Amino acid sequence: MTMFSDMALHPAALFLGAALLLACVRSGVLQRVLLLGTPLAALVAAALLPDTFGAARYLGMDLLFGRADSLSLLFLYSFIVLAGLGALYSLQVRSRTQKAAAFAYTAGCTGVVLAGDFLSLFIFWELMAFASVFLIWGGSVRSAAAGFRYVLVHAAGALVLLAGILLRVRLTGTLEFGPLGSEGLNLANILILTGFLLNAAVPPLHAWVADAYPEASPGAAIFLCAFTTKAAVYVLVRGFAGLELLAPLGAAMALIGVGYAVVENDARRILAYHIISQVGYMVCAIGIGTDLALNGACAHAFSNILNKSLLFMGVGAVVLQTGRARLYELGGLWRSMPRTLALTMVGALAISGVPLISGFVSKSIVITALEQAHRPGLEMMLMLVSIGTFFSVGIKLPLYIFFGRDDSAPSADQKTADPPWNMLLAMVLTAGLTLTFGMFPGLLQRLLPFAAATRVYSPAHVSHTLQLLAATAIGFYILRRALVPGPGILLDVDWLYRRGATHIMRLSAGPLTRVNDWVGGLYQRAGVGPVQRASSTLTHFDRSGIDGLIDGLARHTLILGNGLRRIQTGNIQHYIGGAVIFFFLLMIIVMLY
Repeated sequence: MTMFSDMALHPAALFLGAALLLACVRSGVLQRVLLLGTPLAALVAAALLPDTFGAARYLGMDLLFGRADSLSLLFLYSFIVLAGLGALYSLQVRSRTQKAAAFAYTAGCTGVVLAGDFLSLFIFWELMAFASVFLIWGGSVRSAAAGFRYVLVHAAGALVLLAGILLRVRLTGTLEFGPLGSEGLNLANILILTGFLLNAAVPPLHAWVADAYPEASPGAAIFLCAFTTKAAVYVLVRGFAGLELLAPLGAAMALIGVGYAVVENDARRILAYHIISQVGYMVCAIGIGTDLALNGACAHAFSNILNKSLLFMGVGAVVLQTGRARLYELGGLWRSMPRTLALTMVGALAISGVPLISGFVSKSIVITALEQAHRPGLEMMLMLVSIGTFFSVGIKLPLYIFFGRDDSAPSADQKTADPPWNMLLAMVLTAGLTLTFGMFPGLLQRLLPFAAATRVYSPAHVSHTLQLLAATAIGFYILRRALVPGPGILLDVDWLYRRGATHIMRLSAGPLTRVNDWVGGLYQRAGVGPVQRASSTLTHFDRSGIDGLIDGLARHTLILGNGLRRIQTGNIQHYIGGAVIFFFLLMIIVMLY
């Protein structure tokens, strides 16, 4: 089995090789060459990929490490470009582990979107989970516990996914990864779908995003916010397009995510909840299943990779320069960080769906698909999500970070400045792509995998969007005094398993410990005691019986040997005389009997 076929170089091989070198190379210059050169080389390799490559057979089943159709290539290009931007943003990171983990994570994502069978999909799927946890562990002081919970959640998801794959192989005899929704939801497909939905952060399997991602370092968060959930969107498009269950599930997911974001007061947790919310758009569109809806899901994934990364870059710059992430601890930074403010606003307006920015294009395709599918209920739910998104990210987030009053540190704006040049350059490039695809929607629509298009900038849709945004801004102004952020803890469903774990620990320390002590005592009385007594008896028998017999035989053998040694004089006359005597004694004995 090989990663190369028909002269094709798998982009995952490039990123894995670079990850290994980054873990070993100490030279800062060589590390920068690897960080910036590998994504460029991967883009060239992706452009040269044939339709299929890396085919092999294993246990009588076909494997396909490379399937480069239009759907795969859209996500592949997105991930590679983001890896380059994230590497540029993180040039000042000193940890070789973080750099290597970021590129290993990228290798996992590129492998997933090119996988043509479940075995290669699962291998790269687990590479994503393994590498991403090292990105989380390199963050805040709370990152160790968050990373451990992340591992537990994704290990459970991996087991569910693997069980579904094995059951499907038993039922069908093939490892091919293709459309599954048309087969119906048998047990194998339900397990596979559950594994995918966990990585997509579909409620109630979503709390790991807001728990883990905010604890990562600013550079690591760029990779985390774009890869795992978007790779899950890809496999849902590939495997479960048109599954009706996903449409209401995605709309509910979008509402839940934005609801938490509206009341959250930690900047990075707000963005983490918006990952959940925006992926909800995509899952909803996947459930609709028309070509236009699937294009909308793919376009929104592409757009969200850019604008969400830009937001994490901006907030990460603030965290890096101030050491703070809670909104009530920030404020007044517009004077000292004007470039960061301007670039962050591009991402905030993009995710809010403001016209002329990429978020408007992708959301318009999704909404139009819902209109054509005659789903007004879902359309209304996503409209509420748009209101909450602009409310929390378009207004609340930049307002309290850059303009709000910082009572705890009045001179914070005099101590901070825009981040280093590489971080600003990464933000400028990301913002430029976001604006380009928003101003020229045809560029994005030409990348989409399905043969369906729509007019994005229709007067009615632009007018409706601007009215919605204006109404949201007015509502925020009216409620502004009640919305001032303050200290507090926002509970999510992870509270349930955290509390559950606490009760399990108490149970372990109480009744289970007593049961263990009782069993241990019973073992000592009924097991160890008799065994020790039997051992003592056998030891006495061994010493007095067996050892005595062996020692006696040895002593008598020694006496006999000494006697025989005296008989052996070495004189031939003595031996002849002895033989004659022995002969006559033998004759006498015979005559007597």
